[in-house]
Amino acid sequence: MYHNSTNRFCRVLATLERNPQVRRMEQYTQHKGNSTLHHCHNVAVTSFRMAQRLGWRIDESAIARGALLHDFHLYTREKRDWKHLFRHPRLALRNAEQLFSLSKKEKNIITSHMWPLTVLAVPRSKEALLVMLADKYCALREMRGHRRF
Repeated sequence: MYHNSTNRFCRVLATLERNPQVRRMEQYTQHKGNSTLHHCHNVAVTSFRMAQRLGWRIDESAIARGALLHDFHLYTREKRDWKHLFRHPRLALRNAEQLFSLSKKEKNIITSHMWPLTVLAVPRSKEALLVMLADKYCALREMRGHRRF
């Protein structure tokens, strides 16, 4: 079971990471100089590993796509721009929708990853919950100087 699930996840993630528009995230930084693409990759892999450790059956495609696109806002945040915390999920969704056809689950993964700050954008699936938790975990690790894990 895990082998096919892992293959499916890796295939979707690799395909998306080859997209030239998605690769633009390499130009933008966050969390002590990590590129946004590195951060989103870390979140995708961490989310998937969490699901495996918990023994949860998940939609591998949705978690790979939602996690990789959750910060698809295409700018480097100004240090004192606290509004970014609340508005970037919607901007990431808007950018992602311009390039990709997204499922309802993928849209929720993107918009709810900052919950509970985004009070009304609640995670509505296991995949969204995992990405929301992994995003916070990865951000903390990255701010402590870890690039990949």
